Amino acid sequence: MSIDHRRLGRELNLFDSDPLIGAGLPFWLPDGAAARHEVESYLFDLERRAGYRHVYSPALGKRRMYELSGHWRNFADDMFPPIRVGDDELVLRPSLCPHHALIFRSRGRSYRELPLRIAELGPMYRAERSGVVGGLSRVRQMLLNDAHILCAEDQAGAEVAGVLALMRRAHAALGMGPVSYQLSLRGPGKKYGGDDDSWARAEALLRGALADAGVEYAAVPGEAAFYGPKIDIQVADPSGREWTLATVQIDYHQPERFELEYVNASGGRDRPVMVHRSLAGSMERLFGHLIEVHEGAFPLWYAPVQLAVLPIGPDQDAAARSFAAEAADLRVEVAPDGSVGARIRDRRRVPYLAVIGAREAASGQVALRLRDGSRLDPMPGAAAIDLIRAAAREQRSGGGS
Repeated sequence: MSIDHRRLGRELNLFDSDPLIGAGLPFWLPDGAAARHEVESYLFDLERRAGYRHVYSPALGKRRMYELSGHWRNFADDMFPPIRVGDDELVLRPSLCPHHALIFRSRGRSYRELPLRIAELGPMYRAERSGVVGGLSRVRQMLLNDAHILCAEDQAGAEVAGVLALMRRAHAALGMGPVSYQLSLRGPGKKYGGDDDSWARAEALLRGALADAGVEYAAVPGEAAFYGPKIDIQVADPSGREWTLATVQIDYHQPERFELEYVNASGGRDRPVMVHRSLAGSMERLFGHLIEVHEGAFPLWYAPVQLAVLPIGPDQDAAARSFAAEAADLRVEVAPDGSVGARIRDRRRVPYLAVIGAREAASGQVALRLRDGSRLDPMPGAAAIDLIRAAAREQRSGGGS
């Protein structure tokens, strides 16, 4: 049977949907929300350490803003209709870049501030047709791991290279790897913003960053964003289908449309380049992929339950609950009901099982069982907790899966 995240996600109580909410609008159940929260926190921390400054911006904006950005002309078919409020027409945003452009413009900027890396885990909306939405891979509302780097043109190549390195680190920690790099360029029959010169400069910057990174790539006409070329990092699901999860783009168009400027070293004014990037795409599409890649058995650091405690019998319940309380900074559950064999089978995707029998309860020890079936010798409860914490830290840093 092929692995389908829609079936597996429901079986494992990660997410679900309801007709009363609507197609393409899944909701996350506690186990799925726990895994997602851990990944979101990781990405936030990874970005912060790499010099990104996080912001919050509204999920709505005036139609005029999207006319300026070019979205209304080039992307309107994928946007929800405007909402009239008094004299204003408000639109659910299809992307975060116009908001971030205006955050840059909110006060005067100096070359000393550049590169300015603005990041946000923000909601955006796409008016997908009912026939194409499903599961987590095609949705109408998504939460995007997004960022925009405003920099001088001579800084853009290094910024793209830094993004590619950060992507590799994030993907290693998540337990997935890129299968190919795609340079997405303009193609015939589509609408684009900007002029030929800016597109040529943007393409040259991306090709240079790819060359410096030493990766092979395929140039694909017709797949660029309307405002600039991009590098798409393609990952494969277990069926061999490729998906774009991560992307980095060069944009001269929106800085010009929003008249973004900074004071240069000579006291004059220059226009910044905007580098768009997402390390992992939307949380919805990311987890649709991760569920299938890991068959629901996520790496320890973001597994919904990291440790399940199994008392052999009722006499060990108190010891099991006491141990679980000690391990409260892990995601831990006590599983007291049913035969030991059935409880182990039901939790075969949990990274660690702690089996507590009469001997362990009397000695304050636990016998850890890993989900690959291997077992560790009984050890003190505190040592077992330290072992699991250390393994989670190593995985989270990209040291293993």
